[in-house]
Amino acid sequence: MLAALGAQGFPVPRVYGLCEDDSVIGTAFYVMDMVPGRIVWEAHFPGMSRERRAAHFDAMNATIALLHSYDPDAIGLGDYGKATGFVERQVGRWSKQYLADTDGGRVPAMDELVDWLGKHLPADNSRSSVVHGDYRCDNMIFDADEPAVRAVLDWELSTLGDPVADFTYHLLMYRMPGGPSFSGLAGMDLEALGIPSEDDYVAAYCRRTGRDHLPNKDYLVVFCLFRLAAILHGIKGRLARGNASSAHAAQMVERLEPLAELALSEAKKAQL
Repeated sequence: MLAALGAQGFPVPRVYGLCEDDSVIGTAFYVMDMVPGRIVWEAHFPGMSRERRAAHFDAMNATIALLHSYDPDAIGLGDYGKATGFVERQVGRWSKQYLADTDGGRVPAMDELVDWLGKHLPADNSRSSVVHGDYRCDNMIFDADEPAVRAVLDWELSTLGDPVADFTYHLLMYRMPGGPSFSGLAGMDLEALGIPSEDDYVAAYCRRTGRDHLPNKDYLVVFCLFRLAAILHGIKGRLARGNASSAHAAQMVERLEPLAELALSEAKKAQL
């Protein structure tokens, strides 16, 4: 996938080679460029002027629009995933994972969301594209001096799927609160910061991708929040079993219930 996107000029690290011989270092591995630049960890891009902050948001928007513009078949990624039924499969997969992991315990808001998502599943009417799955500012390397994305990283959740769902996940930054638990923009003075409003950011993406709106946006906001909460619930289960890999697992799990409540509040507001 990295090689295919790189061949189109999309900003990913150059891949030098793949080794599938486990005997070399104990596992298969590949070697890619170290891309110089800057990683921004907080969604409000602290320390920048209004103008530079706005330009960085425009660069993020243009980059995900470019990703979604590629025809998977034309760039050799037609078999990178299933071309239809993405949202239905994702809702089913994350609902089942949440319900099956009894070690993580039950979360009342999550139980309600499983029911709500199943009852309001939209029709599959979006074209398929390569989707990143975790498109956030901290999964990119920006140029050290210019408002440009030099590399998009962390493609573990990438597949073929609904580009609108992928972009809607990126939009969660507007719904998430700021502070130590979440790196979001909710409650911030976007005008003072030079950050486009959510509506303006959506309009820029639609303009770049030839859309007049984001279909099923309200539903997809709820789903994307639920998926993120389900991932945290899985970490909680692994923590309970004593095999959580991250040293920050306990801190991450603290976000589970607030995130589930946020998703449920969005479901209650959704205009479907």
